[in-house]
Amino acid sequence: MPAWPPSNDIRGTMPDTPDLSRFPALAAMPDHLAREVMGRLLPLSVTAGTTLFDVGMTCQGLPLILEGRIKVSKRAENGREIRLYNVHPGELCIVTVGCLLGGASYAATGTAETALQAWAMPRPLFMRLLNEHPPFRAWIFRLFTERISGLMQLVEEVAFHKLDQRLAAWLLEHAPRAEASHQTIADELGSVREIISRLLRQFEDQALVRLGRERIEVLDAAGLRRLAEQV
Repeated sequence: MPAWPPSNDIRGTMPDTPDLSRFPALAAMPDHLAREVMGRLLPLSVTAGTTLFDVGMTCQGLPLILEGRIKVSKRAENGREIRLYNVHPGELCIVTVGCLLGGASYAATGTAETALQAWAMPRPLFMRLLNEHPPFRAWIFRLFTERISGLMQLVEEVAFHKLDQRLAAWLLEHAPRAEASHQTIADELGSVREIISRLLRQFEDQALVRLGRERIEVLDAAGLRRLAEQV
């Protein structure tokens, strides 16, 4: 499995000059930093399903996503998995940032959920930008704050909300029609497919939803909302 920076077997064909317009914090760099950034970013192009990093791997660089999406998840020994967050174009992977700052190995798994094109920023360049370019440093700190807030909300949902309430909330978020397999929903909610399937069948029996092949149609949004908001 590849680590950052990517090995030659997964490097893709990218433009000679990196387009960093999705990353405003990298704008207005001093000339010497701009030249170094443009010369040291490494191109990356991978197919959907590629594992980009995994628990225990050494973190050596930061992905700057241009196209595609990374799923960052945590997997238990029994195989159950929970999605921590997604990384979209213009965003940063905070697990990777934390590893770069602390010189630690990964504590989560990053998977290219779609085909992915990105630039990889080597750790020495990341540390130099952090020290010498205040807009970049401010961006990193702001992203930390936002992502920690999101993770705290995830912890609250897992710890204090019943799974049927969380599933109802998930369906409302994806209404009127969710295009997803039961396994995908289980991964996002930190459960297992069998339990999700059973709950969805119960929802269908209550006329809250209509189930199809990798498709769930919301029939009674008000009923799902009452369930999701139960105290």
